[in-house]
Amino acid sequence: MSIVERFLDRAQSRPMEAGEITIEPMRKRHLRHILAIEVQVYPKPWSAGVFHDELAQMRAGTRHYVVAKLDGVVVGYAGLILITEEAHVSNVAVDPRYQRHGIGRRLMLALCLAAAQRDCGSMSLEVRVSNTGAQELYRSFGFVPAGIRKRYYENTVDAIVMWCHDVNTPAYAAQLAAIGRSITDFRR
Repeated sequence: MSIVERFLDRAQSRPMEAGEITIEPMRKRHLRHILAIEVQVYPKPWSAGVFHDELAQMRAGTRHYVVAKLDGVVVGYAGLILITEEAHVSNVAVDPRYQRHGIGRRLMLALCLAAAQRDCGSMSLEVRVSNTGAQELYRSFGFVPAGIRKRYYENTVDAIVMWCHDVNTPAYAAQLAAIGRSITDFRR
């Protein structure tokens, strides 16, 4: 084993350090970091122009976008399209270096709370058929599969359509509160 391999092996087996994660509204100043994540996680990433348009829609009240920061650095983002009494999750993305550490869960919690606060009765989203980790996350928030959109992603990959109903009920508020209590500090 080389010196580099031993160093990497030790770094991966070290106890993880805690970090502070905050969720805040997306702003233009975050776009540089968001675009860097976007190109890493999507084969056909959104452009800066698309995000500028979405931020304008956010100011108009038809969108809700948040970013996740780890120790002040943007490591993820998520968005909702708000349509009267429904909300559609447009994206949830986490920097690949920080995936599987609960950041997506925090982002989803923020989106679900926003939908409930706006008295949305239901939420929907699409997720890649192959992305079982995301499907599991969405199920934990009450989303259930409702159908398939053929060739939805890049005109080649199918998506599962998932819905969550009764988002504006006390029972769902209790479910979100339980999820919020279960979230622990981030570990690198």
